[in-house]
Amino acid sequence: MPESCNVALIGQKFMGRAHSNAYLKAPLFFNLPLVPRMHTIVGLDLISLAPFADRWGWRNYTTNWKEVVKNPEIHLVDVGTPNSMHAEQSLAALAAGKHVACEKPLAHTLRDARAMRNAAVRSRKSKTFVWYNYRRCPAVALAHRLVKEGRLGRLYHVRGSYMQSWGGPETALGWRFQKKYAGTGAHGDLNAHIIDLARFVTGQEIVEVTGALAETFIVDRPLPPSATPRDAVAVGRKGEKTKGKSDVDDATLFLARFAGGAVGTFEGTRLAAGHQNSVHLEVGGEWGAVRFDFEDMNALWYFDAREAKATAGWRRIVCTTPGEHPYAGAWWSEGRIIGYEHTFVNMVADMMAVLAGLEPTVPLPTFADAYETQRVLEAAMLAAKHRAAVKLTEIK
Repeated sequence: MPESCNVALIGQKFMGRAHSNAYLKAPLFFNLPLVPRMHTIVGLDLISLAPFADRWGWRNYTTNWKEVVKNPEIHLVDVGTPNSMHAEQSLAALAAGKHVACEKPLAHTLRDARAMRNAAVRSRKSKTFVWYNYRRCPAVALAHRLVKEGRLGRLYHVRGSYMQSWGGPETALGWRFQKKYAGTGAHGDLNAHIIDLARFVTGQEIVEVTGALAETFIVDRPLPPSATPRDAVAVGRKGEKTKGKSDVDDATLFLARFAGGAVGTFEGTRLAAGHQNSVHLEVGGEWGAVRFDFEDMNALWYFDAREAKATAGWRRIVCTTPGEHPYAGAWWSEGRIIGYEHTFVNMVADMMAVLAGLEPTVPLPTFADAYETQRVLEAAMLAAKHRAAVKLTEIK
């Protein structure tokens, strides 16, 4: 029987559900060398914690994360909290000798991200992971393989966008719209993913952000029912505050150069009507191109520029064939598609492989890897602020 890895998850909301499902399902679909045991769930709301733990299979629950990270029974601490909490919780876990998996982006500031990277380097026995889960789409993993095999030749273009539409004027002022909690808005939430995907698929680092634009279209947002921020701007009939200020970007766009000479365009927005969760990446080179969109996540489009023009065209590859497409063998028979939740399950399987001393199906983002994405995020925000190009050598 495989050895086990006791997991403590901090955070019980959206990502808490996604991660819980992944730990629950990974041993059922993958032959794991190390089995995750759902030891403790940590959250702020004690009343809802008990039913959450019961529903998802956590053996223990608590509101005290500081005690949990010191618990000698815990091997892996999973940080699924708002961005501003990532550093404190991850650093404490590393100091206690734990392995750490952290949600993206790595932190809400470059300074905190740097501290996390440095702590991970010092904690040589601890493995670190960051939940850039879109790498674990079979189609994205196939794109990574094709580029690595040289099928596109010299790379010329990278086009990335992450478009959502949920952030309209009726959307309440949650933590994602407040700089002190999130760091940035659509940029750190969405562009972080496509920066990671671009680096992952191309195998190249971004060396310069040549220009950027960040825009906050909706400044005044409704307050959540229980919120009373000091910067509220509207007053209801009984004197209650009804609106607050958003101080992060609703959309950020930027241009970039890659180490191998390719040029890239990036766009992240929460106000793209008609797009619910469109994570789009296209990479083009001298011999062909690949493109991916998460709203059709089981397919990779491939164009071979060396084919005769009379018959050349984009080829839609459905990435569900066991033995041919990454991760497909763990799931269903050919043609049976997977969904969003499976990317997290695939990542848990790869994390368990790494913790057992084996290789993952495709590379996992570590704190050091995710710090490189954080540097690009920082360069783009500085380029937007100063309306100037920013070389990555300037971002330490």
